[in-house]
Amino acid sequence: MINSVAVSPAVPTEGAASADPATDRLTRVLFGTDFTREHGPWRAIAASGPFRHRQGGTAGERLAWAYERLRTVNDSLADPAALAADPRALAALHEWLGPIDPSFVTVAGIHYNLFLGSLIDHDSTGPGPGPGTGPDAVAASGGGRDLSDFLAARRVGTFLCTEVAHGNDAVAVETTAAYDRDRDGFVLRTPHAGAQKFMPNTSPVGGPKSGVVAARLLVDGEDHGVFLFLTPLTDAVRPLPGVRVRRLPERFGSSVDHCLTSFDGVFVGRDALLAGAQGRLGADGVFRSENANRRRRLLLSIGRVTPGKLSMSASAVGSARFALALAVRYGGHRLISGPRGTGQVPVFAHRSHHGPLVAALATVFAMSLLHRTALDAWQSRTDANTDEAERLVAVAKGWVTWRAREVIVECRERCGAQGLLENNGMAELLAGIEGVITAEGDNVAIHAKAAAELIFAPDPAPAPASAAASGAAPGAAAEAAPEERELSDPAFLDELIADVERLWLTRARHRMSHAPRGDALARWNAASGAALRAVEAHAYRRAAREYAVAVDGLVAEEADEAVLGALSAGSTASVVSAASAADLLQALRSLFALRWIERNSGELLASGRLAARHVGELAETVEALIGRLAAHAPTLVGAFALPEEVLADRPIAGPGYAGTYDDPNGAWHGGAGDGAPGSG
Repeated sequence: MINSVAVSPAVPTEGAASADPATDRLTRVLFGTDFTREHGPWRAIAASGPFRHRQGGTAGERLAWAYERLRTVNDSLADPAALAADPRALAALHEWLGPIDPSFVTVAGIHYNLFLGSLIDHDSTGPGPGPGTGPDAVAASGGGRDLSDFLAARRVGTFLCTEVAHGNDAVAVETTAAYDRDRDGFVLRTPHAGAQKFMPNTSPVGGPKSGVVAARLLVDGEDHGVFLFLTPLTDAVRPLPGVRVRRLPERFGSSVDHCLTSFDGVFVGRDALLAGAQGRLGADGVFRSENANRRRRLLLSIGRVTPGKLSMSASAVGSARFALALAVRYGGHRLISGPRGTGQVPVFAHRSHHGPLVAALATVFAMSLLHRTALDAWQSRTDANTDEAERLVAVAKGWVTWRAREVIVECRERCGAQGLLENNGMAELLAGIEGVITAEGDNVAIHAKAAAELIFAPDPAPAPASAAASGAAPGAAAEAAPEERELSDPAFLDELIADVERLWLTRARHRMSHAPRGDALARWNAASGAALRAVEAHAYRRAAREYAVAVDGLVAEEADEAVLGALSAGSTASVVSAASAADLLQALRSLFALRWIERNSGELLASGRLAARHVGELAETVEALIGRLAAHAPTLVGAFALPEEVLADRPIAGPGYAGTYDDPNGAWHGGAGDGAPGSG
């Protein structure tokens, strides 16, 4: 598995070291231990000239910029196929560049992941690359296809699956690809308006395009289910014969050329069929498949949707971090009148202002940890645990993107009218996150699938106590009555978080068991509300577990360095900063856990897992943690390692933001202006 993407020497790949050891440690928590190789290239590209913020521009100009940036990135890659083959690199691209240009990452994610990735993952049913061609060349060419135009971005790739009448139920798409024995190829047709492909970026804008088209494979009239077909769509000016492309109305917050696309007898050769375990067409014109289940065939064909979910999570995490960094900075720069006699104070000094932002910091760290856990699970999956890894990716995508929307909305509001202006970047983040929530599977739909699976899965195991967080003897905490437990004990909080998931799963199973038998829809409707709450709780539990692992790791790291520092006679280096990274992360972990427990305190109290006194203590404990963390907000957002060049493009990120609105002809400059009211 490829773990990094080589970029051209023209693109620097520096890391993100800071002067504060706590900040550096927290950056490693968020991004892993190999920042320079995994994230450095994309961070550098985010700060480079082509990605600097451009104000204004028509929708058409912004769309052109997105495709220009696609080619800029492609030119910087030593091997575009390596990027398409590496979910970790694709996620990092979205994590860093998604906040900069959501339209760009839309076209880039489609081109590299859904289009090129699908071609690389599947075979051709054509004659192959010819005698003497080695297996490496076959893989690089997409199983026998020539991918050179796509790898050089001379042709842009797109993905046509969703139809007007078929979204998440892709197994029901109605576009057909009928095998033509005389010409040894396939004829694509759109049978009615509802089967038009919905929202692919298929216009000629951005250059010639090809797509992988989901269509029903018909052989001698027999329907074998939905497969993908490589299909040329446009030249540089217009759609190709038989292809009809119509632009959809402008989508909220997007400059991408979303279109309706249909086919009228479009012929493609036999090598257009993306074959594999899902099935292939033999030289004798006979269809064969290892899978009798048509739904399974489809899932194998569109397997690139799962890495796409990881990319959506990454884009959401990066966007939430960016919004939070802007809001915290602006809160420190925006001065307001303080209490009588105290002069002006930063608006961030007020609990009503910094409270929601500190809570958002705890959430964003959790989002980052869960995203990286899902990414690691997908990359290290085996045949035995692929289904579990895929479920975690889906759960993380829904949970992370929903939390990102909450964070971005809160940050926008904390920035007032400044947060609504295009030049400050938040309005674009608000619009972009809505597309992310819907892309690669609507959140409710993918969480519903995960919920159905969790209902029949074993209950979560009791949470292990954090090695660094609890001083109780092994087993003692679990045996103590709730009244004897304290909210300051992270092990107790972890157990409560696991209890929330178990409670909702139990309720879902109970409701299902009492629904009318033989009516599958009624049974699911009875259980779905509680089951979806269980999926949410599952995400919180997994994120809380990763928080615990990260805290233990920092505690051990700081202890080891303290010992080394003591042994280094004469060393003047500060081994552990005044604000210990482990302490800060533990406080974030507790705040994250307590806010979730507070939301579910009624269920936990009714089930005997919380004592009555705990309910009263929850709000006070949360308040104390917010007060403690508020002073360290700059350190915590510093761990996001955002390039200063990117932040400098957003006026509210700097103390001189008001200067953005200065009027060179204003009377305050000592001149009389031009005398025309409202001019300039």
